[in-house]
Amino acid sequence: MSLAASHPLRAHGTSSSRLVRALMGTRPEVVPVWFMRQAGRSLPEYRRLRARAGSMLDACLDPDLASEITLQPVRRHGVDAAIFFSDIVVPLLLAGIEVEIVPGRGPVFARPLRTGADIAAATRIDPALVLERGERVADAVARTTGELAALSHERGESIPLIGFAGAPFTLAAYLVEGGPSKDHLAARRLIHEDPVAWRSLVEWLAALAGAFLVLQVRAGASAVQLFDSWAGGLAPADYRRAVLPASAAALDPVRALRVPDGVELEHVPLVHFGVGTGEILADMASIGVDGIGVDHRVSLRDAVARVGREVTVQGNLDPALLAAPEPVLDAAVGSILADGLAARAHVFNLGHGVPKETDPAVLTRLVRTVHEWRAV
Repeated sequence: MSLAASHPLRAHGTSSSRLVRALMGTRPEVVPVWFMRQAGRSLPEYRRLRARAGSMLDACLDPDLASEITLQPVRRHGVDAAIFFSDIVVPLLLAGIEVEIVPGRGPVFARPLRTGADIAAATRIDPALVLERGERVADAVARTTGELAALSHERGESIPLIGFAGAPFTLAAYLVEGGPSKDHLAARRLIHEDPVAWRSLVEWLAALAGAFLVLQVRAGASAVQLFDSWAGGLAPADYRRAVLPASAAALDPVRALRVPDGVELEHVPLVHFGVGTGEILADMASIGVDGIGVDHRVSLRDAVARVGREVTVQGNLDPALLAAPEPVLDAAVGSILADGLAARAHVFNLGHGVPKETDPAVLTRLVRTVHEWRAV
């Protein structure tokens, strides 16, 4: 399937944005920067909106709210890309899985998938429902990209929207446990106890995630990131055998989309990110992604040595440093930017999400610092 000529990659020039150029291997003069979880619990304007928005999932499925929350950090901080405001469980919700995001805890499922029979019943749900029921998500994306086009005109630099989805293992970890877990023991156990059921589950979740990514790209996202928050809890051999093929499958539907005629890209840029994944970075990069997210536990130089120079690195400031004195923060930022020169290109980001207690002024100053930095 081809993306429409009206897609932002062509119509809004996002294919030549700093972010997209960096992800595709061309190092822009100014290092692009965005923040994970940037829509941020740290912004007072976000908290004011959320206070009257009902539940988290209500906000995710309200096109006006989701769009406005996505745009807030772009206006406030001057970042080079927006990350769509949603949640990794939204495709499950669209597919009819009962889930609630409990404040202070996270996603909780009414019916955990704890047996082969549970998994068999769930995986009979058609992943195409994500596309069929995703009108409000697509509406939010389209509204956002329209606003980003206007902001791009004011700024003189194209600002793309990044779509995202949760990776199959992270989604499975929540589903099998019934909610958040410190060790994801139930999911790890299922890999070994019932490998057939496990494979069925992650293949189905890959189809759901892929549909959710395609939904966002068709509506206007110019790049996508697959988040695997809990993959770092797996032994590398188990990750390669039981998880990585499903992660690759989640990205395949986006890879198959044809970019609009006149856009000099082979495909929509793909980023793969996980937490605590230093030992499996090379595996994560091996599935044909353009960018690899690196958390703060591994230096970018070490990451490049592991993944090679055929992929862009993204990261990787420790979020804790956002509370450090300015000289300490500046030194850390300078070190990361210098390390990023080891890669073909670098997208500055945190090693994980923005902590909710972060002073927004620190993030704004950080963006300016990154933009003003030049290699000596």
